[in-house]
Amino acid sequence: MIGTFSTSVRTLSPLLSPLLRHYYRPPTTSLSNHKVFFSSPSKALRQFIQADRAFLQRIRSSGVSTINQSSLRYVSGTSSKMPPPIFPIPDERANTVAVGGDKNGSHEGEKTSPQVQKIQKTSSDASASVHHQMSPQSPANTSPVVDGDKFDYDFVVIGGGSGGLAASKEASRLGAKVAVFDYVQPTPIGTKWGLGGTCVNVGCIPKKMMHQASLLGEAIEDAKSYGWELAGGGDKKHNWGAMVQSIQDFIHSLNWKYKVALRDVNVSYINSYAKLIDKNHIHAVNAKGKEVTVSAAKILIATGGRPKYPEIPGAKEYGITSDDIFSLQYPPGKTLCVGASYVSLECAGFLAGLGFDTTVMVRSILLRGFDQDMAERIGRAMEESHHVKFIRGAVPSKIEEIEPRQDGKAGRLRVTSTQNGKEIVEEYNTVLFAVGRDACTSTIGLEKAGVKVNPDSGKINAEYEQTNVPNIYAIGDVLDGRPELTPVAIQAGNKLARRLFAGSKVVYDYEMVPTTVFTPVEYGCIGLAEEVALKKYGKDNIEVYHGRYRPVTTRPIAGYGEEHCYAKLICNKLDDERVVGLHVLGPNAGEITQGFALGMRLGAKKRDFDDLTGIHPTDAENFVSLLITRSSGVDLSLPQCCG
Repeated sequence: MIGTFSTSVRTLSPLLSPLLRHYYRPPTTSLSNHKVFFSSPSKALRQFIQADRAFLQRIRSSGVSTINQSSLRYVSGTSSKMPPPIFPIPDERANTVAVGGDKNGSHEGEKTSPQVQKIQKTSSDASASVHHQMSPQSPANTSPVVDGDKFDYDFVVIGGGSGGLAASKEASRLGAKVAVFDYVQPTPIGTKWGLGGTCVNVGCIPKKMMHQASLLGEAIEDAKSYGWELAGGGDKKHNWGAMVQSIQDFIHSLNWKYKVALRDVNVSYINSYAKLIDKNHIHAVNAKGKEVTVSAAKILIATGGRPKYPEIPGAKEYGITSDDIFSLQYPPGKTLCVGASYVSLECAGFLAGLGFDTTVMVRSILLRGFDQDMAERIGRAMEESHHVKFIRGAVPSKIEEIEPRQDGKAGRLRVTSTQNGKEIVEEYNTVLFAVGRDACTSTIGLEKAGVKVNPDSGKINAEYEQTNVPNIYAIGDVLDGRPELTPVAIQAGNKLARRLFAGSKVVYDYEMVPTTVFTPVEYGCIGLAEEVALKKYGKDNIEVYHGRYRPVTTRPIAGYGEEHCYAKLICNKLDDERVVGLHVLGPNAGEITQGFALGMRLGAKKRDFDDLTGIHPTDAENFVSLLITRSSGVDLSLPQCCG
């Protein structure tokens, strides 16, 4: 993309002319017309500044703390309005850490004095952290700018999901020359999708839309209590094909917008399967077999994960996963969801809500890694109020086809399972596996570049997103021991790009990350599970405030959720009852959790919740009036409305 800005030739020509000739060979350069054209404005400006400290001092003395086209006009006297910040001006004193260089802080091709990177958290255990900041122990005169003459690209991202796209766009905006490689390998039944990764195509977005479709079906029933009558007095009927088409149309529009967004910031999008040849070279092949090899100073692995299949006969031949369900061209019919993950429970929830006979097969516990009190409440709510059946303590051993699937119609499958040593056999139309995910790291050449992975999970070991190979980084679901959440990958990607190409010292804080499970009765949480808090702080040092509540904002007349909606705060008595865990089960739990997340990250105490005035009538206001403690043993009766 060609950038243009006007300058005062009298003031800046002595500086700009030689620097442009030295650093850039643009297609058009015209100082006589008071305009300068170049391919990457922000990169060129940073090169100008590094080459001429007098110019840098001139900008600082003018009061400008950031540099962009507008600030250049301001310094030259052609603009009196201060510009909005784009990226920070390098400071030879403060900006001394080559974050993301080798272990001594140096980048490829750069010379620095040895130094050790040190992380300073903005909080301790007594106060929830907001962000981390990286600080040097000893200075090194190092710039985040990469020598673009040595490599084809400053920054190559392998993986076009949410995190990879965020990092690539931010890096390009900061002046780096960037490319993104993305290629989707079809599922065993042939499902594939466009740019954007799991979240947009086969995860968060279509999941939430199908969840909403099921809630609308419930709302139709509730509407009768409010006087609404269905035309003709008939029963409601759902059209699976119409829903899938609408969802896929929306997703395709997002795929296009992602491509446009990359183009707008001059990121090269390469729709090919990429593998590392060594630590600086990538070889890729597209769907037509065309090969390309590029070099990069820095490489980011953001390939995400794909659903696992169990090692049983017929699993891949006849089963599907979440990669397939959102574009399935026929109604799934009677469905078995294998697994107790949030993906399994979410899919089972919306399928049951859409009217399909749905069963969940569980090997052990529900929602491993989540608060188990809340997990069991979710299971009871799904079973008692949402017509989802559970088969506990069972695993499938084989799947056989009775009748093949055809256009517009599901087939018939015989599923043989083992439950407590006893064999059980049942027929289903669709079997959906949600038994975990594998990181997409085994076939991208990490071993050739020397990148270490956890041999058990295949995930990458990284410190502050930097692998053991200094110029190779990783974000998102491929990271070992990190939350597999889209917003986490986006935040980590943006912060990484700013450290690599703008001299930032801020790293992503993986603590106190809010999330929500979109089961029929939604579950939102942030902080510690109750059992984890008890183990960490001790039973005598934890107090749990909890209560049931009536969801007055949705379906109050129908009596929905009175037996299942629940809120609790887990407090550390050793720290003035700081809230270390917040959990809510009820409608709009995601919205409630997001609202309280800021207070949690800022170290909110129980008294802060007590002092907060609730908005009435809302479900969220229940958190400002939790009085019953678990240790008291008092019965959790429903509170009265309005006091």
